[in-house]
Amino acid sequence: MSYGLTVSFALATGLSGAVDCSSIIFIAGIAEIAASSIVMGLGGYLSGKTEQDHYYNEERREYDEIENLRHREIIETKEFFANIGLSKEIQDKATEEISQDKDRWVEFMMKYELGLD
Repeated sequence: MSYGLTVSFALATGLSGAVDCSSIIFIAGIAEIAASSIVMGLGGYLSGKTEQDHYYNEERREYDEIENLRHREIIETKEFFANIGLSKEIQDKATEEISQDKDRWVEFMMKYELGLD
């Protein structure tokens, strides 16, 4: 919001020195605010859409890895548990437990391996 206001005031200030008619300055300011709103809205939408697409692509990749590279995913899961200080016995038990439910396992890997929520 501060960026949009700064640009609007800068435009109005610049035009006030160049143009004598205050209605032109007012119309130009309103047009700039409308254009900035559209641009910022599109930027926010595209940013959110890109973030969603990235998440879903990574999720698909994790499902594929669980199906086709299960042994590697098991190793990665055990490494996570080892890094937080769990004993070998607990690492094995926790990995076995979480790998029973594919959806929960993918959710776990998305959050703790990739850092995506």
